[in-house]
Amino acid sequence: METTMPPSQSTSVPQSKRGTSLTESFAELLDFRFLIYQSIVHPLEAIETYLPHLSVFWSASKIFTPDQDIPHLQGRVILVTGGNTGLGKESVRQLAQHHPAHIWLAARTSAKAQVAISEINDAVPSAKLTFLQLDLSSFRSIASAARDFTSQSSRLDILLNNAGIMAVPEGMTEEGYEIQFGTNHLGHALLTKLLLPTLLSTAEKGTDVRIVNLSSEGHKLAPTGGILFDKSELDAQGTWARYGQSKLANILHARELARRYPSVTAVSVHPGFVRTELYKPNQETNLLVRCGTSVMGPFIMRDVKQGALNQLWAVAATKGDVVNGAYYKPVGQLSNGSGYAHDRSLARRLWEWTEKELVAQGY
Repeated sequence: METTMPPSQSTSVPQSKRGTSLTESFAELLDFRFLIYQSIVHPLEAIETYLPHLSVFWSASKIFTPDQDIPHLQGRVILVTGGNTGLGKESVRQLAQHHPAHIWLAARTSAKAQVAISEINDAVPSAKLTFLQLDLSSFRSIASAARDFTSQSSRLDILLNNAGIMAVPEGMTEEGYEIQFGTNHLGHALLTKLLLPTLLSTAEKGTDVRIVNLSSEGHKLAPTGGILFDKSELDAQGTWARYGQSKLANILHARELARRYPSVTAVSVHPGFVRTELYKPNQETNLLVRCGTSVMGPFIMRDVKQGALNQLWAVAATKGDVVNGAYYKPVGQLSNGSGYAHDRSLARRLWEWTEKELVAQGY
């Protein structure tokens, strides 16, 4: 396997080494690990980094208010993955209030999606919402979803790649990829690829077309090398390192989309530390995560309404205010991320490897 040497890391974003320097249980604290590390080693930078998350003292809604700041979306077609719950559902709810032509709510289970659609339509009766069956851990399901969408819509203005899983037990996708990398990155990469002709044709009409990948500061947990392309090497990593790799891939994917298709604005975003169902499995099985979210949660964790603000900003902000290919922290704060997150050669290599894998699977 070809190795990728770690790029030099920004001094403003400390990088912890993987391996024996961290116990597995401590690593499983994810974002809290960085709060502790920064607070000790770089206290001033820690304040700068985490102050926006101290919900007791600051509300992100004062910076970006969806009711006022999302423009009229007349004629726009929107697709949101994971739109049946959490940040995706909140994004659909907010966008629906601004009169888009159509919002497609993509999710695995029809029942849960229909409940979400019903709730949103109760608040916005005029909104046209359609459920799209989508399982991101199955290429067959993704291809079917893309066919269903393109057979019914000739345009797509906003693709919000919101769905994801976090630190789940070991598993594989239908095609045999590690479950987190396969779902969070490969699944969305295939969906984006299949919808790209529609996105590009929409952009040709002079429309401001957006692709937004939901990433996380957890991308800093990616293993040494950033992306491990060798399956056995990735499988040997802990669940949080595998999660970190998948979130790093979301950032690199957006950067490369922007480079290759400049007519479309593609960015990645960190939502902040949000109280969503993503933490639930770890709260139930991991004492440290449960204690961490219980003790520190009230100070640094946001509710879903606040958590959705950054991705809503990314899809709705004036085009001139959004840097194509960039990674943003809440709300609309340009960030370099880790050293790997702005490694252009790694982004190209990931794109080429991903394309090779998709082609090998018949896509």
